[in-house]
Amino acid sequence: MEIFPTILYIIAVAAAIHAIFHTRTSQGTIAWVIALITIPLASIPMYILFGPRKFQSYIDTRHRSNNKINSINKQLLEQFKLFKSQLKSDKANIHALENLAHLPFTSNNGVQLLIDGQQAFPAMLKAIDESRKYILIQFYIVRDDEMGTKFKDALITKAKEGVEIFFLYDSVGSHDLPNYYIESLKENGINVVCFNEAKLPINRFQMNFRNHRKILITDGLTAFVGGLNLGNEYIGISDKFNCWRDTHTLFTGPCVQGVQLTFVEDWFSETSVIPELNWIPEKGTNPKDNDHPYPDKDVLVLSSGPIDDLETGTLFFLHLINSARKRLWIASPYFIPDIQVISALQLAVLRGVDVRILLPGQPDNKLMQLTSYASFQEVVSTGVKIYHYQPGFMHQKVLLIDDDISAIGTANLGNRSFRLNFELMMLIAGKAFASEVEEMLIHDFDLSRPFDIDNIKLKPFLSQLMIRAARLMAPLQ
Repeated sequence: MEIFPTILYIIAVAAAIHAIFHTRTSQGTIAWVIALITIPLASIPMYILFGPRKFQSYIDTRHRSNNKINSINKQLLEQFKLFKSQLKSDKANIHALENLAHLPFTSNNGVQLLIDGQQAFPAMLKAIDESRKYILIQFYIVRDDEMGTKFKDALITKAKEGVEIFFLYDSVGSHDLPNYYIESLKENGINVVCFNEAKLPINRFQMNFRNHRKILITDGLTAFVGGLNLGNEYIGISDKFNCWRDTHTLFTGPCVQGVQLTFVEDWFSETSVIPELNWIPEKGTNPKDNDHPYPDKDVLVLSSGPIDDLETGTLFFLHLINSARKRLWIASPYFIPDIQVISALQLAVLRGVDVRILLPGQPDNKLMQLTSYASFQEVVSTGVKIYHYQPGFMHQKVLLIDDDISAIGTANLGNRSFRLNFELMMLIAGKAFASEVEEMLIHDFDLSRPFDIDNIKLKPFLSQLMIRAARLMAPLQ
């Protein structure tokens, strides 16, 4: 038995050295090294689950795909010149975002806000029904329940009509999806791929490098992006929550090609195949207003992930926070900011910006809730307003900056979305759409309770200790 502690410690030291070389931030490195050396028995399994920061196999595949993907990218950039955005606000801000996205803002896009699954799912099923050539569908979570079955049946119906379908799901998010669900899709001619599927038993529990994107594209003409996955809870049918608050968005126009490029990169990483798709951007339509079929929304498609040379997700949030002059409203299910984001939020308040953060009152993860509490005091004391949504769980990922910039997509306000997950955010410029987002968020704030920092100060010592301890885990979450 004496040899076991020695072997355990050797493994812990090896893991600590690996963390020093591969963990992206100094805070995360220090947290892992201390944990691995002091409590190896508990930390080694955690490191296997959450530790490695580089997704080498995906990076290698992406490098092999560079010629093919770059060819499509160059083709799109050339065609996007026909849809050149005429945004005249701060050119430096726009230029920075376009450089970060490696794509330009495009004009002539149609955008429709879809509030909750009751609006989003019927719209998505309608788009599937109206598709004629192909469907690209990608979700982090796919469930074998009523909603998951509706989409499966709809896809099989279209496959029988000759529509080509490419179905991508995440191996961890959809870990409980039964084989017969996948097999029924494949038996009907649907191309199905599992993202980052475990090749070795030890990798089956790897929690990093998840594909957190939620995308549906039909015929290269319409794209849906937002917070909804395929499951009953997203229409409020849940044993745990009274309701499920979420936001999705329907896009038409040239920005659809940018979303399509993101899907193709993920598909190629798993299959080394680029599907034959429509890469000719067209003017968008407004499904709510037939009198104005060609709206002029300016949209930027920004994908991010752990293979990026820069921390795209972090820089995206920092840029939007720093660019706010009057208002910064953020809705996110999690609040686990690093010191950069905390400082940016504090500076925004000092500039006189109305900074509000909307979080769920009913959490789905107790550890993340405790970690959020640990950051509250730093931002609330400066003037950031925290609100807790009361009716149920809130899962939307929405930002509203001043009177004319909105961002909706899949990224949460936390380390995992900033650095470890593959995410997709859609940035929409324009006062009309921002006004719709404002109206939606005001309704959410009306259903929320302002956070009082004294609620934490009055908690018993053990609770405060747990909050402080959870804060130490923030770089790892």
